[in-house]
Amino acid sequence: MTSPTPTAEDYTSHTQGRRRAPAGTVVPLVDPATGAVWARAHQDPDAVDDAVRGAREAFLAPSWGGLPAHARADLLYRLGDVLVTHTDELASLETLANGKPLAATRGEVGALARWYRYFAAAAETLESRSRPLSGTAAALITHEPLGVVAALTPFNGALSLGSWKLAPALAAGNTVILKPPPQAPASSVRLAELALEAGFPPGVVSVVIGGAEEGQRLVQHPDVAMVTFTGSTAVARTLGAQAAAQMKRYVCEAGGKSAHIVFADGDLDAAVIAARQGAFSAAGQTCVAGSRILVQREVYEEFLTRYVDAVARLRVGDPRDPRTHIGPVASAAAVERIESLVDDALSRGAKAATGGRRATVADAEAGFWYEPTVLVDADRELAVCREEVFGPVVTVHPFDTEDEAVAIANSVEFGLAAGFWTADSARAHRVAKRLEAGVVWVNTYRLLHWSVPFGGYKQSGIGRENGVEAVAEFLQTKSVITEHGTPADPFGD
Repeated sequence: MTSPTPTAEDYTSHTQGRRRAPAGTVVPLVDPATGAVWARAHQDPDAVDDAVRGAREAFLAPSWGGLPAHARADLLYRLGDVLVTHTDELASLETLANGKPLAATRGEVGALARWYRYFAAAAETLESRSRPLSGTAAALITHEPLGVVAALTPFNGALSLGSWKLAPALAAGNTVILKPPPQAPASSVRLAELALEAGFPPGVVSVVIGGAEEGQRLVQHPDVAMVTFTGSTAVARTLGAQAAAQMKRYVCEAGGKSAHIVFADGDLDAAVIAARQGAFSAAGQTCVAGSRILVQREVYEEFLTRYVDAVARLRVGDPRDPRTHIGPVASAAAVERIESLVDDALSRGAKAATGGRRATVADAEAGFWYEPTVLVDADRELAVCREEVFGPVVTVHPFDTEDEAVAIANSVEFGLAAGFWTADSARAHRVAKRLEAGVVWVNTYRLLHWSVPFGGYKQSGIGRENGVEAVAEFLQTKSVITEHGTPADPFGD
């Protein structure tokens, strides 16, 4: 197995319409399938001020800030089209960043055009409203962009999840600085270049390559009006506190530990398929992974037998091989953490129904592989049952009653997503209402759409992405009150 030829030897921050000269700390970009370095990134703290200055100037310039909504929409339509023409290139860069199978990253890039087209249409729906206050006074309610938005994105979807932020922010009229993690910057840099190709003015879309220091400098910069973040709950709390200290708008999508519930009257055939896909897509490196599977006791043994057989048939291997179901996880550190959580569970009484150890892939011994793993008999207080593993590991638990299933599902600090299977329509409404999650799937799992709001309850986030609701996150409201007559003098003689 060999890495593909790199698109560029060096990736640097993209500010004011150009890549910066290589400077700062050099970060090797490692192909998770081979462990080989395929390119370099430059973590340059000085890029922060340059990016914010360029973004602020672009926001105030007539070439962007003065555009009417329909002109912004035209640019978003064009960007979606340009991304599609670069599908293979962008998909390859994402696979190199996180190990997702190439078929999956191609699908993600192909779908992104619909995100940009949806928010292009949304841009044209923004309108002001007039409200009469009296016979001679009226208020005009307008919605205005915030200014410079800092969008901090994760390694497992810097391009796709970055676009979830970028598209509505641009539709609202903001300028955006993307900050991908330093180990996965390539697709974001190309996105900024393709935005220029689509016709966006320089500075409207910028990229800062950096880690925690650069992220905090962006959050604390006085000319950054809003911060949007996807990543761990711990980092979300830190950044949220920093944003709040400066009274900045803050939206975040943080950790998840989603429950996937199978009631006895559910469709077991479909549930097995969905529970496998919901847990093991992207090697479990997704925030909505259904990593806690809860099965009603009447069908527990039947479901488990079928599910374990289905998981054991997943093929782990080269993400560029179309036959591969599961690629590597993103880094050596990720493998070590997964291994630690599973080993701890096994040492405390859990059993591996399948998997439970590092995987071996021929001719790729240095890659970051872990077997698709199903744990049973695990105490629900174990770390593997309560913490986000971000790897190909699920735990399966029996339950007896609907109340018990809901209680178990709601027992963790997270509330990003949940799903369940039932043929009872009354139960479907009842359980969906009781689950403490921002997204609930009934008789399906992991179905996402650009028009449907996405975000979490509890420690899984603040605010919403996707849907017209996402555009509102990037707008501020102004009330202009006008008196058309002569007001009475309350202090008259």
